[in-house]
Amino acid sequence: MAQTRCKLKLIVVGQSGVGKSSLLVRFVDDHFEEASTRPTIECDIKYKQLDVNGIRCTLRLWDTAGSERFRTFSTQHYRNAQGVIFCYDVTCKTSFDTLKSWLEEVEVNCNRPDFVRMLVANKIDRADERVISTEQGRTFARRHSMMFIEASAATAEGVMMAFQEVSQKIIETPGLWEADEELSPYGNNPTNLNQSPSQNQGGGCC
Repeated sequence: MAQTRCKLKLIVVGQSGVGKSSLLVRFVDDHFEEASTRPTIECDIKYKQLDVNGIRCTLRLWDTAGSERFRTFSTQHYRNAQGVIFCYDVTCKTSFDTLKSWLEEVEVNCNRPDFVRMLVANKIDRADERVISTEQGRTFARRHSMMFIEASAATAEGVMMAFQEVSQKIIETPGLWEADEELSPYGNNPTNLNQSPSQNQGGGCC
């Protein structure tokens, strides 16, 4: 009997510099990529296969631009997203303060009202520089019906769990996904699935 397959679309949002690209590289390729001086422009897409509750999921991971001057280009990318991961940097108060505006933008542009929300507090390895407490993050997440996890792209702590929990929540939500017996256009090669399409490659970490 063939294994059930599906394709899930996850969007990663947050202020420029919070480490969105680093989190994705850690999850997809399991290595740490230092932040680049050149931010992601418009959008970068990565792919990863994950087994969730016995279902083979192909995750399409959209890394959106965090800089204000690029955000107008990214509104179309929210369409059909089943999960959104909101990121902030625990060493940067501004990145936490702008979460509400990111939430408002997503809710306006995402056409699925039941999309899964996850809040990720990144850079917890930099404890000496921390300005946002765990309780502050947890309170914000609870107030806005978000799942919450603390993570570090540098050490890998919490990264895999964040994407696994979002994917599992989507699979457990009736009507949010559909079985797809068709193979991904990237074929059965998992290496190909972990690479960004060349036409969508953006610059650096944001």
